[in-house]
Amino acid sequence: MPEPSTESQQTDAPHRAAEGTRVAEGADAGNTSQECAVLAEALSKRYGDQTVVDRITLAVERGECLGLLGPNGAGKTTTLRMILGLTPYDAGSLQVLGEPIPARAREMRARMGVVPQMDNLDPDFTVRENLFTYASYYGIDRSEAARRVDELLAFANLEEKAQASIASLSGGMKRRLTLARALINAPELIVLDEPSTGLDPQARQHIWQKLRALQRQGLSLLITTHYMEEAERLCDRVAIMDHGRIVACGKPGALIAEHLERYVIELRGDAARHFLATHESQVAPARIREIGETVLLYADQPMPIAESLDGHGLTYLQRPTNLEDLFLQLTGHDLRE
Repeated sequence: MPEPSTESQQTDAPHRAAEGTRVAEGADAGNTSQECAVLAEALSKRYGDQTVVDRITLAVERGECLGLLGPNGAGKTTTLRMILGLTPYDAGSLQVLGEPIPARAREMRARMGVVPQMDNLDPDFTVRENLFTYASYYGIDRSEAARRVDELLAFANLEEKAQASIASLSGGMKRRLTLARALINAPELIVLDEPSTGLDPQARQHIWQKLRALQRQGLSLLITTHYMEEAERLCDRVAIMDHGRIVACGKPGALIAEHLERYVIELRGDAARHFLATHESQVAPARIREIGETVLLYADQPMPIAESLDGHGLTYLQRPTNLEDLFLQLTGHDLRE
């Protein structure tokens, strides 16, 4: 059987129930490869003098959705490539689905699925043919492949598009087909790189619904995303990377409470800046941060600050702090290319 392409796998393994006990955040000496879908310990990767992944320890629990977050250049892509067995690591240890990587990367990839950032569907085949062709890579016989293809077309709400060309599909349809294709081998783990990039809000909500359904059926998911709302909605835990290291790992709500005040007040424009320049004492003890033209006032007790802003006729937005605030707090505000 040809080796499955690791750039676009995944499976409709909703049938597979995940086993194994829950483990602590990150990874520790007590975790075993059978308890975790992914278990990386002190994993490092260097290119010349540059260390791009610096001794990270990370666990994806069975049945868990873990979000790997970080700015551009943080080391996320290299980490994913090491987990997929595509890039060798320089130090540490790595097991995926209980298989030592890279020694048994081929066997591991047969049990996992990958949704790449960019859809790479075959434009010469119909929707149905794309799924059948991918099933053949895993040696699935035609009768079983037909059953799985029908199930996956229904799962992706693409039954009416089964004979359609790839060029005729919308962006959301292509993304759902890429997800369905990745499920053809009934995987135990799915790795998704920016699963909803470029989708409109309706299509994004549909993808989220499908991913939550897969997790309820016992699959483990590892997601990278720049959409903080996506991470908050889907992920049981998030690991935030910066400069090759994991700077925080845990449940989103717990991390927000650990690192941030409860509320933030947003002000925009020159009027806000002028007010702070002349009346900064009136927003004490808020912690002030500026991002572009936006001024953020972080506080556990926002009411006195809001009253002061009201007294000066300023327009503002008050909201609870969220994962995006945490991301900016831990990785900074500078633009990275």
